[in-house]
Amino acid sequence: MRKPQWARAQGIAPRTAYRWFREGTLPVPAERVGPRTILVNIEANTSPAVTGGAGLYARVSSHDQKPDLERQTARLSAWAAKAGHKVVRIESEIGSGMNGARSKAKRLLADPAVTTVVVEHRDRLGRMNVELVEAALSASGRRLVVLDEGEAEDDLVRDMAEVLTWFCARRYGRRSAKNRAKKALEAAAAGE
Repeated sequence: MRKPQWARAQGIAPRTAYRWFREGTLPVPAERVGPRTILVNIEANTSPAVTGGAGLYARVSSHDQKPDLERQTARLSAWAAKAGHKVVRIESEIGSGMNGARSKAKRLLADPAVTTVVVEHRDRLGRMNVELVEAALSASGRRLVVLDEGEAEDDLVRDMAEVLTWFCARRYGRRSAKNRAKKALEAAAAGE
């Protein structure tokens, strides 16, 4: 099968497939048979679990938290080394968890070599709907590993925190939403 047809069938852009071919990260065997023709072998049984590794993702919300970003990346790397995971990609960025405008997170999730996405806290990947990302990863034979699940263990508490974060983000701005949601939760707990 030609590379553009394979790429469209997989739901990715043909340019992305060509870049993966050039970088040697195309998840299926392919060979160049002409100056402009690349054939993809779809019969080969290459499981991403066998060929991939771990992708580490760290994020902070603002530039004044850059030292936290470096410590977060170091903790993720130490965990991967201790657990014996082969790290194929490390991405760290500064950006809001409320929107999808995070190029490094997109790059990590789109990399076929990453079969396990590792984050320190669930909210580092996104403030809301991380379960959807987790479901999409598992549908493609990949998984999400959250090192510290202890932040909000109860579903109702986590959902309430997400709703409060969303409302505070709308009211007070995206940067201070987490702090204001935390204060609102503390005030609600103190009022009980």
